[in-house]
Amino acid sequence: KEKRRTEALLYQMMPRTVADQLKSKKNVDAEYFNSVTIYFSDIVGFTSMSAESTPMQVVDMLNALYSIFDSSIDRYDVYKVETIGDAYMVVSGLPTPTIHHAAEIGMLALELRNCMTDFRIPHLPDQTVHLRIGLHTGAVVAGVVGIKMPRYCLFGDTVNTASRMETTSEADRIHISDNTRQALEMSGGFIIEHRGITTIKV
Repeated sequence: KEKRRTEALLYQMMPRTVADQLKSKKNVDAEYFNSVTIYFSDIVGFTSMSAESTPMQVVDMLNALYSIFDSSIDRYDVYKVETIGDAYMVVSGLPTPTIHHAAEIGMLALELRNCMTDFRIPHLPDQTVHLRIGLHTGAVVAGVVGIKMPRYCLFGDTVNTASRMETTSEADRIHISDNTRQALEMSGGFIIEHRGITTIKV
């Protein structure tokens, strides 16, 4: 029973193919992926919300929010990389490559943004939650890091740029890089508005 529980936890923490390798006690080598799309989001005004909440209320709020997010990502070919506080990171295009990674992340981003319309903070029911979302497409290296509590992590400039897309985004907007724009236009079905030149730290 304990072994089954451990395996279930492993499959929640890792992509299935990676978890299968770990379960078989195989080495999981770091891999280079030529093209993936990364999603980052955070909650606008999270610091001020936290200031008027107890730590338990913050945990309850994030748990309620991420439960919605987690049920949404099950409908797409994506993998949730991690959550840190109010930051949520998702990728498509690995560990099994797909040419539709930008479209998968694009559709997910629209769904998560739109589902905020009906979301209410349990202890602050009069406040609405607004997401700031950023997407970027490019190459990454992915691999398992750690032994006691292994994590499947992504590395490279693509991760940093996706994060910068999010921090320079606006409330209720999905800020995409030119790489992601090109990928979405190839997929078709998305309406994209030109924002102009945005300076980001590299």
